[in-house]
Amino acid sequence: MTTVSENACFGGTQGVYTHASKVCGVDMTFGLFMPQEAENGPVPLLWFLSGLTCTHENAMVKAGAQTWAAEQGIAVVFPDTSPRGEGVANDEAYDLGQGAGFYVDATEAPWSPHFKMWSYIADELPTLIEDQFEVDMERQAITGHSMGGHGALTLAMNLEGRFRSVSAFAPICNPTASDWGRKQLAAYLGSDESKWAKHDAALLMKEKGFDGPMLIDTGTSDQFLDLLCPETLAEAVAKRRQQAIIRMQPGYDHSYFFISTFMEDHITFHSEALYA
Repeated sequence: MTTVSENACFGGTQGVYTHASKVCGVDMTFGLFMPQEAENGPVPLLWFLSGLTCTHENAMVKAGAQTWAAEQGIAVVFPDTSPRGEGVANDEAYDLGQGAGFYVDATEAPWSPHFKMWSYIADELPTLIEDQFEVDMERQAITGHSMGGHGALTLAMNLEGRFRSVSAFAPICNPTASDWGRKQLAAYLGSDESKWAKHDAALLMKEKGFDGPMLIDTGTSDQFLDLLCPETLAEAVAKRRQQAIIRMQPGYDHSYFFISTFMEDHITFHSEALYA
């Protein structure tokens, strides 16, 4: 692992690091905020998964998470959204290829050699962080925005017992039935739609749910609302009687202004689960 930068931030440290990823086959970059409490021992860890076109930097700079994470004594990791670099497959469209990993392990050409974001987030990066930083991996939570909200929800429901709580900002809720999903799942995983189900939050909620608290925020003025399909997840939550808070926020759109507005709520929500 190589340190790109480390800056004092709300009494803690905001770092950016690169490492050679075996699963993705390229160097990967991530941001990690460590609160001051980490000087005295391991602290809980919150994952923030970003959306389409984002790098590790977008949420790290724009979401305002460090303010509230420092207050609660929580570390926050900001992974990249895909492998990058020469030799890594890409597409001219913004919603496929580099910047659009969709948190799946691709099985189809030309994506399969590098696009292993599921394994990267679920296995490789947690192992590296546990080895290199003072974090308590028994106390993890996860959140994300848009494509990253999709990733947060699907990882939380599939990796039973890993995360104490899950939240999402404007998540893609039903990608198997949305143009933000069908295109990417077909490209990365092939035409057999049975292989897509583990990456659809609404379907996973119907099948297994999440053993813990859940918080979802979506803006009523989100310009991508028809692609996000929040009603599908809300219906599945109601049918399962899942422990969840689902909020439609009047007037808010898909931007980081929306995310930063409700970031305090989300980190406080996770803190209650992480320190229970």
